[in-house]
Formats: sequence, C-alpha cells, structure tokens
Amino acid sequence: MIVRSPLVTMLPAMLRRCRRESDGVTAVEFALASPVLIMLLVGIWDIGHMAYLSAVMHGAVQQVARKGTIEGADTSADDDYVKKVVSGVAPGARITTSRTSYYDFADISRPESWNDNNGNGVCDNSESYVDENGNGQWDADIGQDGNGGSGDVVLYTVKVTYEPVFPLPFLDSMDNTRTLSATAVKKNQPYALQERYGSSARTCT
Repeated sequence: MIVRSPLVTMLPAMLRRCRRESDGVTAVEFALASPVLIMLLVGIWDIGHMAYLSAVMHGAVQQVARKGTIEGADTSADDDYVKKVVSGVAPGARITTSRTSYYDFADISRPESWNDNNGNGVCDNSESYVDENGNGQWDADIGQDGNGGSGDVVLYTVKVTYEPVFPLPFLDSMDNTRTLSATAVKKNQPYALQERYGSSARTCT
C-alpha cells in the first residue's frame, strides 16, 4: 500500500486555485511597468525643457545680436542679459559668449590668403601669406575677436552647459549634463568708414 504525503494530495487543488486567483495582479503589473513609465515621462519632460530652453536662448541671442549692430553698443550688458534670461530657465547653467568680426559675410571662417605649396591645407614651411587681420601670424579663421567696427559682420555665439531639471532616474552613474548653443550673424550699421583688411606679406614658420 502506497501512502501519499498530504502535500502531494493537496498540490493539484492548490495549483488550480492559484490559476483562478487574481488578487494582487494589478500591483504586480504596476511594479513591472512603472520604471519604464517613469523613465518615459521624465524623458518627455526633459526634452520639453530642452526645447523651451533652446527657444528662449535663440530669442535672446537674436535680440542681443541686433542691439550689437549699433554704434557704442554695450556688449557686456548684452551678454549679462542673455545669461540672466538663460539662467531663469536653466538655474546654475554655465554660459559662455563670444563675438568674432569679419569684413563681409563671405569671410566667415575663411583662412587668410596664403601660398599652399605643399598642399596640406596649413600655412607652414616658409609659405608666404597675407596678414589680412594684422596680428602678425597666419590664421585659419580670418575673424577677429570682438564686436568689430562699422559695417563689419559679427558672428555672435552663446554656449550653455547645464544640469537637467528632470534628470533620468536609475542613471545616476551617467553624465547627465546637456549642452546647447545658439549663433546669430548680423552686419553692423555703417556709422563710419569700414576698415579694410591689411595686405602685409609674411612667411609661415
């Protein structure tokens, strides 16, 4: 005679009851889905904040770039205005500004004229060049720092690095900094005679 354990006898009935039991299913499903849902929502908020910050920054940059085209423009005060506007949307952001002036739009990011004998795209090996911006060296970008003078074209750039207002959860080990930049190109008003580029010939070392 085979004597079965009470547990073996009760096991089929317990399994049938477990299959029919639904208490707590919602809690289990929520526990599994909530991390994904939370990351999705925070990601949407993060992207929305980034888009809003970008729009605010571009608007301020365009406004300040226009103000900088007049004679006697206070570029320091204008930069402070941009920093104040951006900081209001991204507290604690690191903000850098720069201005580079050119004689004309076609000169933006243009190198100074030189005789590239070896064809390597760099002025070297005693190749001759024209010191157009008058700083005594060959430059791959002919632009000069600052707001320029009358009739000059100015490239105004603002770069913002900030910690997200809505950092992604569960990713504490990642670098969550965000970096945005905005540029504006404006031509200064002709309030005086525009200075032309220099024509001094020099050689590169």
